[in-house]
Amino acid sequence: QVQLVESGGGLVQPGGSLRLSCAHSGSIFDMYVMGWFRQAPGKQREWIATLTRGGGSTNYADFVKGRFTISRDNAKNTVFLQMNSLKPEDTAVYYCNVLDGTRWSSSWGQGTQVTVSS
Repeated sequence: QVQLVESGGGLVQPGGSLRLSCAHSGSIFDMYVMGWFRQAPGKQREWIATLTRGGGSTNYADFVKGRFTISRDNAKNTVFLQMNSLKPEDTAVYYCNVLDGTRWSSSWGQGTQVTVSS
């Protein structure tokens, strides 16, 4: 099974920025469709963004459009989530994932905590 490890979270003030990283231990990184998700306390996990194979296209949830950017560095087997103009409601544990066939993998990592507060 593909192994993913998230990092880069932390405490940031409203309006600030963070860049999250997702290290991939699989075989051919560029062949995987990757995505970012988040889960706030008491809420269900929600989808944020998707990066297609080879980085051909991206898709974003409406609430992050214009603020977040998903990208990848194939040489380092890493997917990034650049987060700008952060809001308190962005506070959550952030996870990355990979498509397993036509569905997202059911194996979730520990995620990385992002806290937006003054």
